[in-house]
Amino acid sequence: MIRPSSIPLGVYVPRRSPVHSLPPTVKLVVLVGFVVLTSLAVTTWPRGLVALGTVVVGFAVARLPVRVVVRQLVAWWPVLVTVGVLSWWRGDAAEAVTTVLALWASAAAASLLTLTTRVEEMMDSLDAALARLGIPVETVSLALSLTLRLIPRQVVTVSEVLDARKARGAERSVRALAVPVVVRTVTTARRVADALAARGVGD
Repeated sequence: MIRPSSIPLGVYVPRRSPVHSLPPTVKLVVLVGFVVLTSLAVTTWPRGLVALGTVVVGFAVARLPVRVVVRQLVAWWPVLVTVGVLSWWRGDAAEAVTTVLALWASAAAASLLTLTTRVEEMMDSLDAALARLGIPVETVSLALSLTLRLIPRQVVTVSEVLDARKARGAERSVRALAVPVVVRTVTTARRVADALAARGVGD
């Protein structure tokens, strides 16, 4: 079971570092650019290692505690292993490793952002930028807030299903992992949608 303290995208760590001092808007733009570049450029596993190494350097520059960094990186493994197994099943081992490294680098970059930036500061900066562009601030901010909150929950869901699958002795069954995760994800999405509809969001 993943402990709440190990869930990515959840905890701000105060430090005096060049990464912490950057404006939230700049960090958001860098994160988006990094994710896009990783998606396009990481086509082999060595490139995936380079992308992941770049993020690790960012953690070092941010002067984050090693135990926090390791805990954040390891917390993504239930999801990454699932993706890796499915990629291997559909393709080959090299493709699976490349996919896992690319996703791991992007996830680690997102963790670096939230570990060095308060959520309130991110939302305020995003609201200001969207307002200048004439984009509906409330809707986009709500969507981003829900995304940041639901990603850790999804990690916990996968971890719980992995524990349940192990207890049933079905560690190697992809179906025993995929079906419960999909069902619980859809159920959560419907509950959130019903709650938003009850509050008149989107009317």
